[in-house]
Amino acid sequence: MAEITWTEESRRWLEDIFEYIAADNPDAAARTVQGIYERAQELAAFPEIGHRYPASSRRVRILHYGHYRIAYLVKDDGNVDILGVFHGSLDITRYQL
Repeated sequence: MAEITWTEESRRWLEDIFEYIAADNPDAAARTVQGIYERAQELAAFPEIGHRYPASSRRVRILHYGHYRIAYLVKDDGNVDILGVFHGSLDITRYQL
């Protein structure tokens, strides 16, 4: 099984998502962040489950959870780095993936 590592930036994205949703509904915020985390955990068994992100020269893939996109890198050793979590309305091409 692959080891999953959340980068500092990806943790900040998750915190920002929580804070944004929690301003209106703390329970929904907790459910959303938990759902994103659980979806990302599927990568331990199936690291190639997401689709390739063509705008990156690296092995970046995108996994969907609801309105969110989890950007991750499958490293040469088969382990996974979570790079960021983006709302579907964001233009992720602005970010260095």
